[in-house]
Amino acid sequence: MGLNKKLATTVAAALVAAGGWFVSGADVPFSQSDGVADVDQARDQLASLEVAPEHTTADYDRDDWPHWEYVGDGCDAREWVLRESAEDMVRTKGACTIGNGRWTSSYDGEVVTDPSDLDIDHMVPLAEAHASGGHSWTEERRTEFANDVRFLLPVTASSNRSKGDQDPAEWLPEQGICTYLAQYVATKAEYALTVDQVEHDAIDRSLNRC
Repeated sequence: MGLNKKLATTVAAALVAAGGWFVSGADVPFSQSDGVADVDQARDQLASLEVAPEHTTADYDRDDWPHWEYVGDGCDAREWVLRESAEDMVRTKGACTIGNGRWTSSYDGEVVTDPSDLDIDHMVPLAEAHASGGHSWTEERRTEFANDVRFLLPVTASSNRSKGDQDPAEWLPEQGICTYLAQYVATKAEYALTVDQVEHDAIDRSLNRC
């Protein structure tokens, strides 16, 4: 199966579940009040992950992870996420021409109206994926991961810069922590990525507070 076809298949499946992957700005830290976080499932998925030391990121190169590739319906991955997560958006010509609208940043609850002010964040940072097993992947697999819209979120640039390449042992969002953890673990489980011991224990402790 070609790369674009595989990505389109992934996106088609994501359409069905898209509502479960975009977090409302009304989330309360360490709460399931948003109705999205499945903590029991997250615990099961965490238990299924291999615990192993991280691979060095000395050989990590972001350019080795092609992102914002075409995923279908005239959209690249960034455009798709912006279109599907918009609470309100001015429709312009083209299926994926993104105009001004309204988005709520998942990590800090900030409301943004200009899409150029939003970053699209990988739930599991690309460098973290590299260190957790992705270093051995083919370019096709890296591209699939980097453009999997199920695990991408629109967030303010400041919150994205704050997160950087850190895992949940080092960084948590200002709000929606339980949902964030559930989605982070789901990403690692989907791609059979590893967790290091400190990362595993930090996620486990935090899930116990949800």
